[in-house]
Amino acid sequence: MNLVIGSLGIVITLAASVTGSLTIITGVKKSRDRLRSMGAKYAWVAFAGMAVSTFAMQRALITRDFSVKYVAEQGSSLTPPLYNVATMWSALEGSILLWGLVLAGYLAIVAKKFSKKLSDPMVSWALITMFLVMAFFALLMIGPANPFQSFNPPVGYDGPGPNPLLQNHILVAFHPPILYLGYVGFTVPFAFAVAALITGRLGEGWLLVTRRWTLFSWGCLTFGIILGAWWAYDVLGWGGYWGWDPVENASLLPWLTGTAFLHSVLVQERRGLLRVWNLSLVCSTFLLTILGTFITRSGIIASVHAFSEGGIGPWLLYFFSLVLLVVIALIFWRGDRLRSQGGIDSALSREGAFLANNLAFGAFAFVILLGTIFPLIVEATQNRQISVGAPYFEKMSMPIGFVILFLMAVAPVLPWRKAGTELLRDRLEWPAWGGALSLVIAVLAGARGLTPLLGFGFAGFAGTSAIRHLVLSVRRNKIRGFVGRSNGGMIVHLGVVMLSLGLIASSSYVSQSSYTLELGETVKFAGSDITYVSSEQIIHSNRIQEKVQIKIGSDSLQPSIERFTASGQLVPSPTTRTSSTKDIQVALLDPPEDEDKSIVIQITEQPLLVWIWVGGFVMLFGSALSAIPSRKRKHPPSVSINPQEHSKEIKG
Repeated sequence: MNLVIGSLGIVITLAASVTGSLTIITGVKKSRDRLRSMGAKYAWVAFAGMAVSTFAMQRALITRDFSVKYVAEQGSSLTPPLYNVATMWSALEGSILLWGLVLAGYLAIVAKKFSKKLSDPMVSWALITMFLVMAFFALLMIGPANPFQSFNPPVGYDGPGPNPLLQNHILVAFHPPILYLGYVGFTVPFAFAVAALITGRLGEGWLLVTRRWTLFSWGCLTFGIILGAWWAYDVLGWGGYWGWDPVENASLLPWLTGTAFLHSVLVQERRGLLRVWNLSLVCSTFLLTILGTFITRSGIIASVHAFSEGGIGPWLLYFFSLVLLVVIALIFWRGDRLRSQGGIDSALSREGAFLANNLAFGAFAFVILLGTIFPLIVEATQNRQISVGAPYFEKMSMPIGFVILFLMAVAPVLPWRKAGTELLRDRLEWPAWGGALSLVIAVLAGARGLTPLLGFGFAGFAGTSAIRHLVLSVRRNKIRGFVGRSNGGMIVHLGVVMLSLGLIASSSYVSQSSYTLELGETVKFAGSDITYVSSEQIIHSNRIQEKVQIKIGSDSLQPSIERFTASGQLVPSPTTRTSSTKDIQVALLDPPEDEDKSIVIQITEQPLLVWIWVGGFVMLFGSALSAIPSRKRKHPPSVSINPQEHSKEIKG
């Protein structure tokens, strides 16, 4: 039954996507609003199909219906309820099903949001684009990523359950869905960018439509990346949170280009500049989500995140190539209308700083992309395997990060068009003092080394600039000085500064040691007494947990190792003592064979690490404030249905 219902839902989604796109195309060609409206309604049919398929998969997992091959390979009667639900996105086919559900949800919301504006060709072509993307993912689920293949289980069969790393931390239930909300959400601004190119409506209207959609997607992607780093820190037991893994990089790439777009869009709205650049950034962000899916799901790389090899890789690569060719062709076609009137008057201007900011983000993305795909290129062309490790990424990205922090401080104080040196000196006085003060505090706290000290100085420079902006805004507007694009953006900047301080301190001054301890033995680590107090074995439904009690000063930590019954795999479960100044994490590397045997533990101390998570939440909060209008408009502009009115577009 689950097989039939799930497969039927996917077929309905594919049929609705194709029919909806063809109906709207016919309505556009024949200028018939009734057909456009009818076509838009198929968005809800597509969403209903994906909802039915998702229900069927969850029902199959909950009831342990091993006649569904996906459940037979990933499910188990031993899997706890929460992780059983999350099993849907713990492997290839289920993750594509989640992607389809999220995409169908965005499609339905866009259709509802613009239901009264379907006579506008831009809205129609945006919906057509989203329908076609939805149709592609539905085809994937009918073809190489079919989650509803049949299986004939023998009597008494029980599945292995998901990867043990995906069933020992609660964030498995939140990190992938939130990340997908960001990943898939960039389809909306991409669709309107394509619609703007097709209709020739290349003014600022499509930017107004996509601003909040982009902010929401960017905020979800930011939050998803932070949750993923937190998950890695809590589970893997090596004291790290970011390993420059190819799949981690795949999520970072669209974040970088999306961040660049959120900055450069201000230049086009204010001065009408960077039109080609903004279209390219939006389309690149969408393309990088497809490329990231290819890297994650094709099986071409070995990664703790990547899924096993299947036939999905060529499909994603062909789709990526097709979209890239279409976008390039559209930009060349509209080249005459994409020319900006005028240019940047001075490098010492806000638009000049934003352009430099974009170049920095572009360079950052190129460095990450090159390091990620270079091993694949070498393997494909020379038939040999190489690896690009963390030293490359850290060496190449660190100076770019410093440039970005510097521009974060300078750009907000610059006026549009041109700034005088006296004005610039006056506005940068307090940020400069803030940077100097942070440098002095770092030295007094014991920080050493040119690179981290430069990082602390630039972070203080950028943070004080954001605080200056907010103080001036609050003086003028009271509590509303915290809302709006500019003010919310400064709060995002503060979050970035907090995160940067955590990254610099925790990676530059990490201390790590391993100890073999007998019961009751005490050792010294970073000025604290570390004592092995006791051990116990706990039997769970799906695993056996070997837990020890370690006393650090007056605190007690209980790291463990868990042996999963179905696979026999050992998974560490470290524990962490967190404070505002430092984290001490204890991981159990070798459990005792019995109560009297010795253990091996690894202890890691990292200063200011908690500020990575705090900064991430502040960035999320700031992005939400950025979506709130800074002041109310009594008469918002309506949709223009005249293709010649390039600057009067849709107000979303």
